[in-house]
Amino acid sequence: MSKIYLIDDQPIGNFIAKKLLEIEGFEENVHDFTNPVEAFEIVKTEKGTALIFLDLNMPQMNGWQFLDQMQLIGLDKKVIILTSSTSELDRQKAREYPFVVDFVIKPLNRQKFTELATHLNLLK
Repeated sequence: MSKIYLIDDQPIGNFIAKKLLEIEGFEENVHDFTNPVEAFEIVKTEKGTALIFLDLNMPQMNGWQFLDQMQLIGLDKKVIILTSSTSELDRQKAREYPFVVDFVIKPLNRQKFTELATHLNLLK
C-alpha cells in the first residue's frame, strides 16, 4: 500500500483525518506531521507512491511553498489540498500543480472522505 502523509499544523486536523483513514482500513502507512518543513524532508526521500493531504495555511512553510518545493525537485506524489480556505483563487491556483488531484474544504468528514477515496480508487 502507498504511504499516506497528513500535513497540517493543527493536530486536530491530522487526528480527524487519521481516524477517518483508520475507519476505512488505512491504519498502516499513515504518517502525520504538524511541521511542514520536517514533513517535506521525509516526503522527498520517499521512493514509492504516496498520497499527501496538505493544509495551505501553516507557519514555517505554507502549502504553496511546499508545492513549489515539490515542483522544483520534480517530486511526483499525489496531493489533496485539505484547507479551511474557501477562496476560489486558492482553488484555481491549486489547479496549476499537476500533482494536486483534489481540493477539499475542512473539516474532513466521513462522507467527504468516502467520496474522495472512491474518486481516487483508494478503498479496498
